[in-house]
Amino acid sequence: MRFGLFVPQGWRMDLAGIEPDQHWGVMAGLAERAEMTRLWESIWVYDHFHTVPFPSPEATHEAWTLMAALAAVTSRIRLGQMCTCMGYRNPAYLAKVAATVDIISEGRLEMGIGAGWYEHEWRAYGFSGGDFPSAGDRLGMLEEGVQIFRDMWTKGSATLRGKHYQVDGAICAPRPLQGTTQPGSEQNGIPMWIAGGGEKKTLRIAAQYADYTNFSTDLFEHKSEILAAHCAEIGRDFAQITRSANINVVIGDTEKDVKERLAWMRDHYIKAGVAEARVDEQIQAERAGVGVGTPEQIAEKLSALQALGLSYTIANFAEAAYDTSGMHLFENEVISELI
Repeated sequence: MRFGLFVPQGWRMDLAGIEPDQHWGVMAGLAERAEMTRLWESIWVYDHFHTVPFPSPEATHEAWTLMAALAAVTSRIRLGQMCTCMGYRNPAYLAKVAATVDIISEGRLEMGIGAGWYEHEWRAYGFSGGDFPSAGDRLGMLEEGVQIFRDMWTKGSATLRGKHYQVDGAICAPRPLQGTTQPGSEQNGIPMWIAGGGEKKTLRIAAQYADYTNFSTDLFEHKSEILAAHCAEIGRDFAQITRSANINVVIGDTEKDVKERLAWMRDHYIKAGVAEARVDEQIQAERAGVGVGTPEQIAEKLSALQALGLSYTIANFAEAAYDTSGMHLFENEVISELI
């Protein structure tokens, strides 16, 4: 099993109560900590501009700015976004940004990409003229965009006259290091994570272009079967695609410790302005999660998913900006058992 770690950036109200002039120090410090442990293969951020579970004045730092900054303060660990929304940036421009980050990081970038879902955010920023495109159009944008990425990264330029995007000889110079100087990454250049579980379209795009997918744990087996069927249909080796999942970790030495961490989460979100009823609903959902429990319980649940083909887990700790003891316990007693 391989492991990635989400660095708090504010989107999940995971920097609430920390002064803005301290945010970068917290994020950079956790990135450096993850790198030094040598247990985490990658660090991740989200591509969002407004907080969840509702838009608020709390901080949310921009993903690709963080990619460049984190590339500069680390030297080994890989860097990803889960996941970039195709509709938020012109894909030729984004391919160029990603190539630059890959060079800054000396070939450590992972490209997470998806069709987008956060309607309030999309409309607020005026993407697509302020309209929220249909699911079909967003998926069409995703498919055309990843074609542009692949051509710019592997060929050095892209031309596409599509329904959603038109590029005419867009040059990517220099190309990313991955796919040009590093063996094993030639197919897409920068490794491509196509997130989402839409069975007819998203997973077919993934079968054609993805190096990695990312599924919810409760639907992991079913989505894997659908992906395998698409791979068979287009002639792609299913084994070439690494399947990953994200988990929210609430860990304690005992069940009493777990309950105390959940109580801390409840108090934290209420202090951040989330309504109590909504917080209670969220905490109840957390209790059933794969990442919630004692180390033995979490390792058992991850092992069951590993038997179904999960080989990459990306962990989020709600308290990471304030307390790393849960992360330390997970590293020592879960990761060490599964790597």
